[in-house]
Amino acid sequence: MIDIALMGHGVVGSGVAEIIINHAERINNSCKNNINIKYILDLRKFDNLPYSDKFITDFSAILEDNDIRIVVEVMGGVNPAYEFVRSCLLAGKSVVTSNKELVAAKGAELIKIARDKNVNFLFEASVGGGIPVLRPLVQCLAANEIKEINGILNGTTNYILNKMIVDNMDFETALKLAQENGYAEKNPAADIEGHDACRKVCILAALAFGKHVYPEQVSTEGITNISLDDIDYADKFNYVIKLIGSAKKLPDGKISASVRPTLVRRDNILSNVDGVFNAIMVNGDQTGDVLFYGKGAGKEATASAVVADIIDCAKHLDSRKYLYWDDGNDDYVDNNSTLKSKLYICVKSNDVSDVKSQIKKLFGDDIFIITNEFKNELAFLTNTDFEDSLYTKANQLKSITDIKILHTL
Repeated sequence: MIDIALMGHGVVGSGVAEIIINHAERINNSCKNNINIKYILDLRKFDNLPYSDKFITDFSAILEDNDIRIVVEVMGGVNPAYEFVRSCLLAGKSVVTSNKELVAAKGAELIKIARDKNVNFLFEASVGGGIPVLRPLVQCLAANEIKEINGILNGTTNYILNKMIVDNMDFETALKLAQENGYAEKNPAADIEGHDACRKVCILAALAFGKHVYPEQVSTEGITNISLDDIDYADKFNYVIKLIGSAKKLPDGKISASVRPTLVRRDNILSNVDGVFNAIMVNGDQTGDVLFYGKGAGKEATASAVVADIIDCAKHLDSRKYLYWDDGNDDYVDNNSTLKSKLYICVKSNDVSDVKSQIKKLFGDDIFIITNEFKNELAFLTNTDFEDSLYTKANQLKSITDIKILHTL
């Protein structure tokens, strides 16, 4: 029998407990051992559960119990999760977590401790919820040099944008509906401002390219400024707008990393990912594009990934799964891109005719421009060019009162 401790009994934590108890035979057969939840750490009381006797409020009981071989952290946030996880690893206990914020901020340090102590630190559920992506990235695609990762990494924003695209629903109404359906938190900032997707990009980039990427290094923009007009203009160009998390290897060995609303061509498979679903496209030099698709969040899906990691830990109690990346550095991520791209530009002006003439002169006579005279607005897609050159041209536009620039995929 393998004793484990569960830290946190919220949405995911309760899901983990239910799966281990309700699917005990399948799980125990899989890891050829019996998994026993000995402790559940939570400050709240849960008196009416079949396993209410397992709840404790003192972390030291877990840390000091030598029978506890695996600790599951599903508390969320960096503190106190970081200190608890670090202490468990130093004590020679393997740790499984779904905590993307913790892994994005402290992953390199915690992985190193796990390696030094010959234990495991696994976090499959931290990126794609129930989508298996991290393990395939380091195992199934191990023969590849990963070139680029692009993905829809947040179900809440994808749901909102989908409502705007399909139902012509404005952002605020779509957000309210997402909250009513339980897809968005009461405070949705982490989702709609891109922070949740940013943390996932950090983890994916670190695994794919071998160095830690910190959230503050990722150029991050949310969807709060996307209007129905943008949705309409994108459609006329045969694109849809998605919040895309991206990490790309640059020719000089550095990487670019971003989260931003992006125009995705309708012939790109990511354009068809609807609702709360996530999709992660990984490009390897041998396989080309590989897509991972499924529910990126939710109690059952995320708990499923956590339990899979628990089983993996149970199978490798006396050995390490290879999962490692080096510390990052300040100049590793370079978002001052010299790469070529095509940009969507939307401008407002009191002199639409003059600005239209400027656009043609700067960007070429072949540019197709959508004119919305009612709103004194112009929208167009540039030809493909170096991004810094396109931004320089956009900055030369005169007599405009507002400008919005989005990237394309």
